[in-house]
Amino acid sequence: MKIEPYAQPHFDAVIRLSLQAWAPVFESLQTMMNIDVYQTFYPDGWRVSQKKAVADVCTADDINLWVAIDENITVGFVAVKLDTEASMGELYMIAVEPDFQGRGIGTALTEFALAWMKEAGMAIAMVETGGDPGHAPARHTYEKAGFEQLPIARYFKKL
Repeated sequence: MKIEPYAQPHFDAVIRLSLQAWAPVFESLQTMMNIDVYQTFYPDGWRVSQKKAVADVCTADDINLWVAIDENITVGFVAVKLDTEASMGELYMIAVEPDFQGRGIGTALTEFALAWMKEAGMAIAMVETGGDPGHAPARHTYEKAGFEQLPIARYFKKL
């Protein structure tokens, strides 16, 4: 497995693998959230919203993006945003193709991103994820990389 800078030919694979990787996350969120709130967040379904979010990341000028390649297949990606004023890098988005999960690819992408942030002069790294069961693998990867959780409560109410 190798990690290389994202390029336009990776676009379709990054979209596809992200939607596959995040299916369990959105299934979990749907069971945990108030259905009216969930449907307001994702009126056309989560896949439509996430496809747009990933496409936006792939074309954003302020996001750095790399892909994991295994046997000439794009199997994962990581996106990083830098806040130079706060000297903080954000692990903005990460996903690994479900058939390749559990092989250390998420860990490798996380470690790569952290090293890149440090080399870019950042003093702190941050990542956000959910506390639901669908995000458990992500939390495990971040904790394994040394991230410490800051408990934050975020509440939603449909108006």
